[in-house]
Amino acid sequence: MATMTLGEFDLIARYFTRTPRRAALGVGDDCALIGPLPAGQQLAVSSDMLVEGRHFLSTVAPDRLGHKALAVNLSDLAACGAEPIAFTLALAMPRVEEAFLDGFARGLFALADEHGIDLVGGDTTAGPLNICITVFGAVPGGQALLRSGARAGDALWVSGALGDARLALEVFRGTVALAGGAFDSVRRRMECPTPRVALGQALRGLATSAIDLSDGLVGDLGHVLARSGVGATVNADALPMSAALASMPRALQYECMLAGGDDYELLFSAPPTAAREVMAAAEKCGVAVARIGRVEATPGLRIVDDAGALLAQRFTAFDHFRAAP
Repeated sequence: MATMTLGEFDLIARYFTRTPRRAALGVGDDCALIGPLPAGQQLAVSSDMLVEGRHFLSTVAPDRLGHKALAVNLSDLAACGAEPIAFTLALAMPRVEEAFLDGFARGLFALADEHGIDLVGGDTTAGPLNICITVFGAVPGGQALLRSGARAGDALWVSGALGDARLALEVFRGTVALAGGAFDSVRRRMECPTPRVALGQALRGLATSAIDLSDGLVGDLGHVLARSGVGATVNADALPMSAALASMPRALQYECMLAGGDDYELLFSAPPTAAREVMAAAEKCGVAVARIGRVEATPGLRIVDDAGALLAQRFTAFDHFRAAP
């Protein structure tokens, strides 16, 4: 007996319809309804798209892809210091594959449940595999972390460890080799990033600026410097890395940490006098943070080593319209 392929509305009903916990109206109508927001709260909104072959490999497990699709958007809310509320999902795929949908939805909702966020709508269509999520969050008025607040004299910090996602990509490309356990670890960092939502909220009132690291530290820090009208000095030898990356040549370590991208850690600035409070906030959230440099009045980014010497190595941030697919 032939198996009937699920139609668009059948697959939405089976895999993506749940009773919302925080939204007033979720999946199933022309629009979702969110709110009312608590008094004095602002709505934070962000969208990210994941395209097969550009943002993820075809070998990624569906549950990890569902996780990452939401994680990269939650990371934007984290960088703003916002609390997640709801999200929409627009999904294009070449054909209906129930095994894929089952795994994708499982990974998506596992992370959604971890952060108490509702899927409230979206769209599905036939086409090349493409996932676009829009997230909605809430942040107290005037307390959002922005890219424009860095000031000369501020310390620069990053959360977690940098460079593992790029290292995993280099293993896939065949340019480096890693033992099984080490590869599994960095591959998980590439395919299942951890959005630092709690840390972002804990940094409200402490950090003067913030951004999540999606395209590489050099490029993302450059956005902060441009919006804030300042410069910075970064000590490349102070950047935190995993044991797997520490086993690689120094030049590759620098490349992965400074230009690798896909880390989804938080880069933020804070007054040097707030160091103790920053460390306490990070410890409470269970996240390691490292001080990596300082904000300067003179424009431009200077990358130095422990001895204060400028690095001769040059780094280029990822750009979707300049990078090879």
